[in-house]
Amino acid sequence: MVAQNFAPALAAVLRHEGGYSNHPDDPGGPTMKGVIQRVYDAWRRSKGLALRPVREIEDAELKEIYRRQYWDAVRADELPDGIDYVVFDGAVNSGPAQSAKWLQRALSLSADGQVGEVTLAAARATAEHAPARLVDDICDRRLAMLQALRTWPVFGKGWGRRVADVRKLGKSWATGGRTSSVAVPAKDGEGAKGALASAKPAPRPEAGAGAVAGGLVASTVAEAARQIEPHAAGSPLLANVFAALTLLGLLATLAGLAWVWWSAHAGAKRAEVLDLGTGAAGEAKP
Repeated sequence: MVAQNFAPALAAVLRHEGGYSNHPDDPGGPTMKGVIQRVYDAWRRSKGLALRPVREIEDAELKEIYRRQYWDAVRADELPDGIDYVVFDGAVNSGPAQSAKWLQRALSLSADGQVGEVTLAAARATAEHAPARLVDDICDRRLAMLQALRTWPVFGKGWGRRVADVRKLGKSWATGGRTSSVAVPAKDGEGAKGALASAKPAPRPEAGAGAVAGGLVASTVAEAARQIEPHAAGSPLLANVFAALTLLGLLATLAGLAWVWWSAHAGAKRAEVLDLGTGAAGEAKP
């Protein structure tokens, strides 16, 4: 929980970010060592400097951007050892607000995406007696959100490896060790941005194909049964057909209702994983 943790944490992050990339499925676009072009442009403008390709970013610029826009944004200097790195890496990969929410949810707090005094106090208290569990909870939530993104099939292997390494290193630092990060070249899109905007859409109960199909089948079968019913009493064959149609109509109705229930359940689960509409009051950032 000291400023000196920034340097080793940054070194660990950069091992996953790699060099220059511009993958068509990466919402970050042109990226150099984890800094996207839009972020670099904004930083250069704030300094009154001419814009240039992010590929030309200098080391001093890189460190300042990481420090100001990610490390300081989650108040990492005030977080416990290990937790600072875990939250910092999440901020780089998916944004400071999203990473702060993972921390807050892991602490059973309202998630407003702003690390304030309540969040800091809870993080310190929890890290005192269960630092490894806190790291696990943050990483579990992060991985669940990444798996809910449309780009998971493209970048999932790399993201999974990155979160596993962050989990291992975070636990080591949180419990007093100083294990180094896995020193292997980044690959499989480890540095691709896991943005909430890339989330897969949740099923819509009112417009689901299953519900619509079930309703159409049920209404068609009901009409056929209605036509047969007056003649069923005088014909064993028609009686059996009527019974079968009635059963089929019931099953179609139940299938439609099941779709509505499932899609509502899936949508609620997706909202929970992505923290949609659950921002509550949270806390004000001092």
